[in-house]
Amino acid sequence: MSEEIKHECAVAMVVLRRPPFATGDFGGTKLSLLLEKQHNRGQDGAGAAILRARPVPGEVPYWIAKSASSTPLVDVLGAIAKRSDSFSHKERKEHKEEEEELCDLCGEKQERIFLGHLRYATFGKNEVAFCHPFVHEASELEHTLLLAGNFNLTNAHELFEDYSRHGSFPTSKSDGYLVCELIAHELGKDFSRVERVDHVESTLPKLHVSTCSTRFKNISRALSTALANADGAWTLCGATGDGWAFATRDPHGIRPGWYYVSDDVVSVASERPAIQAAFDVPPEAVKELPPGEALIISPSGETSFHHLHISTFPYFHNSTIPHSSPRPCSFERIYFSRANDAAIHRERKALGAALLPQILKSAEADISDIFFSYIPNSARIAFHGLLERIFHLISRRGAERQRCGDFTEFSQRLSLSAPLRDMIPRFGEVIVKDAKFRTFIADAAARREFYKHVYDVTYGLVRPGLDTLVVLDDSIVRGNTMKNAILPMLDRLEPKRIVIASSAPPIRYPDCYGIDMSTLGELVAFRALVNLLGGERGMGNGERELSDALNKSKKLHVSTCSTRTKFFNPLAPLYDRFTDEQHCAEIARLLTPPGMKAEVKVVYQTVENLRKCLRGRTSDNRQPTFGTIARQTTHDASVCFGDWYFTGDYPTPGGYKVLYKALGNYLEQKSERSY
Repeated sequence: MSEEIKHECAVAMVVLRRPPFATGDFGGTKLSLLLEKQHNRGQDGAGAAILRARPVPGEVPYWIAKSASSTPLVDVLGAIAKRSDSFSHKERKEHKEEEEELCDLCGEKQERIFLGHLRYATFGKNEVAFCHPFVHEASELEHTLLLAGNFNLTNAHELFEDYSRHGSFPTSKSDGYLVCELIAHELGKDFSRVERVDHVESTLPKLHVSTCSTRFKNISRALSTALANADGAWTLCGATGDGWAFATRDPHGIRPGWYYVSDDVVSVASERPAIQAAFDVPPEAVKELPPGEALIISPSGETSFHHLHISTFPYFHNSTIPHSSPRPCSFERIYFSRANDAAIHRERKALGAALLPQILKSAEADISDIFFSYIPNSARIAFHGLLERIFHLISRRGAERQRCGDFTEFSQRLSLSAPLRDMIPRFGEVIVKDAKFRTFIADAAARREFYKHVYDVTYGLVRPGLDTLVVLDDSIVRGNTMKNAILPMLDRLEPKRIVIASSAPPIRYPDCYGIDMSTLGELVAFRALVNLLGGERGMGNGERELSDALNKSKKLHVSTCSTRTKFFNPLAPLYDRFTDEQHCAEIARLLTPPGMKAEVKVVYQTVENLRKCLRGRTSDNRQPTFGTIARQTTHDASVCFGDWYFTGDYPTPGGYKVLYKALGNYLEQKSERSY
């Protein structure tokens, strides 16, 4: 991605199912690996907590470390390693015959639940106080709670006020702190004490057979009640002081969550490849955490899934929204998740391949006069898919003429009788990102000049005045980096034309479920709409039409409140007035910097092709027309991936509330957040 957008965090949990002395330092090492393999999801803060298997009175039942420094993960992993090394190898070797006894006495070897978190702040200061895990301490171990999560709530303010009105005294407005307190509060209700269960080395617990069914139900009820009023997205992992652990996702499955169960361990993480790497297991061994359910693990290692009854939103009485099925975030597939997940890798290649007809149409040049490249590094996999599609069409150029829908455009750019050497596309890494580039220059003008050089270019690949340069990006959100840094640099190569292709559709709407896109005015697609409606701010009727649309939606919303509340998208009818070509042309005009010599064109993925690529099949169960790449995806065709960024079709009522707020803020020229 050519510009940084802050997004959701990462969570990791390891629960040992065998006695601690049978696995040694297994938990600490695995937690460190899970965090390291998900480092792409959090650079602002990190935290880890370790709970003992057999806490004794007079000692804190857990160990915790947090950091919000410039190297937070290094700090936390160092703290874990230091704790693990507190008993030297030499000491253990000298007392080998008493190893089991030492394990019981040594704090490190009593550790059983390992909880970790990486923070990427969408809101709030980068301080240790905002780092997970959050802790609710109580004199009863059963009510002591440690919680870490990847989540964002649209109604945190309402929950805070509601919690305060019922006699509680929250000391922070942080949503992480608030969720922790809500769950801990519910855990303290009608609790039925059960006898603590210690590990037994000679036997392993059986799956899904609970000897503590009451406690399983109590934890499930506490989670259901605490989260029933929450509107948003979450993947939460938590543990109680007496050795129970749980993991749960929101009912729509917006935020990702995966788990792995073996005889030795239960593990949960935000990304599947992290678990695969940490435990050396194939993809099929790692399962997706079911949306709207809680995986609960007892102190003896028994596991059980419980459905959470989270179906109403009290702040949106009788609300109806278009979809009630799981709607996982499509941006995970496009950009956020690591591409070494096999399914995501194939889907990103399919996204690149699907762009070929639009790219060729906009390039207006023969294949021999096009140079293909990409913006490093997240667009690399989609770029591979684009190239693979081109080579596939070349190899099948005769047979594909009648079969392939996008071959018509391709054949116009390629002479079928030409020698093979003239058909091979030219491609390379034109843009190079200086990953180590940093500047702390105070002068604004000098800082802007240095900012342009975060990227560099490779000279000599593009033929000046002859070639059309095609550059693939995975998404274009605000367009600032594209306009101020990338396009001016590409223009130095003197191409005849530059085509910027985005493997994601244009981002037209704010997000409130974890990605830092809370205002409309910063989105280049929205700015293009305003211009199309009536020109620059204050110079046309664009604002008036936006205001009329917002007022109309509010009136329709109010008129249905007595029966069932329906949520309307005020911007969708306005976007529908213009074709994709008109919208892309205006975006290209906005992105073109002053003095640009080359012609600039912008191509976006269509929503229809996005859905085909992510589902792997078309709605009538036929294969997509853009190649063999998407045929290998494993997703069921009925899965509806969340595409509200592009369509405004939000999965929860809070999304529409945020859209109304964001549009109102824009019209009132406020730059404040919309949630």
